[in-house]
Amino acid sequence: MALDRWIALIILMICMAYGYAAFFTMDAGLPPFMQRNAIWPSTFPKVLSVLAITCALIILLGQGKSDDEAKEGDINYRRLMDYNLGQALLLLAMMAGYALMLRPVGFLISTVAFLTLGAMVLGERKLQFLLPVTLLATGLVWYLVQQVLGIYLRPLPYVFGTGG
Repeated sequence: MALDRWIALIILMICMAYGYAAFFTMDAGLPPFMQRNAIWPSTFPKVLSVLAITCALIILLGQGKSDDEAKEGDINYRRLMDYNLGQALLLLAMMAGYALMLRPVGFLISTVAFLTLGAMVLGERKLQFLLPVTLLATGLVWYLVQQVLGIYLRPLPYVFGTGG
């Protein structure tokens, strides 16, 4: 079986567990006044699980290409060591570090650092272009989340007295 079908099988199993939780366990603790609503808190998870299961089944049961028809850009799982796994693993580690540093360091500093270092890992070396772009993108996202959506994101570390 091809690598994409193995991944589809794993995603299918995860989505089936998610769908079971959405259909059978999420609505058990709803208060009576919410049980008469047309849209429940589990509506989006139900739709998401059905769509994900459908997509996984299409990939899993589809009439895809065989291993003999591999093209130039396709990933060959037998040659995984020929790819840039170091970059991918470093980016995954950086994502985990970013998630852990988001609260103590603050959104602005940790996001600018993650975007800058992530772009440098991927090969960008022009800091004169990289820093303004990451600063602008981070500031714009923080403004939209904080001011437009009204969700509080600690912009700076605790030591700067940003509250919350």
